Amino acid sequence: MKPLTQRSAGLWARTVTENLSLADFKLIAFDMDSTLINIECIDEMAGMVGLQHEVSAITEAAMRGEITDYKQSLRQRVALLKGAPVGIMQRVYEEKLQLNVGVEHVVSQCLRHGLHTLIVSGGFDYFTQKLQQQLGIHETRSNQLEVKNGFFTGQLTHQAWGDICDGEEKKRMVLGTAQRLGIEPSECIAVGDGSNDLPMMSASGLSVAYHAKPKVRALADIVIDTGGLDRMFEIVKI
Repeated sequence: MKPLTQRSAGLWARTVTENLSLADFKLIAFDMDSTLINIECIDEMAGMVGLQHEVSAITEAAMRGEITDYKQSLRQRVALLKGAPVGIMQRVYEEKLQLNVGVEHVVSQCLRHGLHTLIVSGGFDYFTQKLQQQLGIHETRSNQLEVKNGFFTGQLTHQAWGDICDGEEKKRMVLGTAQRLGIEPSECIAVGDGSNDLPMMSASGLSVAYHAKPKVRALADIVIDTGGLDRMFEIVKI
């Protein structure tokens, strides 16, 4: 693997050609937590019920790749939310969640150039659906918390594709969508920050690490360490 070379302050690239254009791609897949948005939603939800320290510790270890079984790490965190009121999701969305700098510009340019857009998240559908509507994203895949009588049960709901969107499911979603639309993997871009983004990043023609964990930074084609997500356009021309 070729080493990263610095293009400008806080921006690095590995094997990217000088004449790379957004028009070379047909699909882009975004992670959500800490990529499109400024928070880890599950950590903020836990904070609403006094459990942020316990949940955040598991989240950080999972994103750094220190916990290799992402599904088990998510089940552990979700179990801690048992008995919490479902209304904390709305509170997190209204009080804590913000788009990261440059996200609206990146998504709008991708849509303008005709790229099919995905959110593939290890987070929850309440938030991915809100962002889908806000940004005009075509499709999402994420997890669904089980709720009974207005409270979380500590379990995840089984969906048609499975119960947990981990790294391998993110990859399957990207490649499956591309195949359905007649798009080659080389025409896909994957954007993320945590170790569970690595499978879809390695399967895509271009990978972008945004303020990412060391394992992700070490493998991505474009690394944005400072500034907004739209700094990718310093390398991928629009």
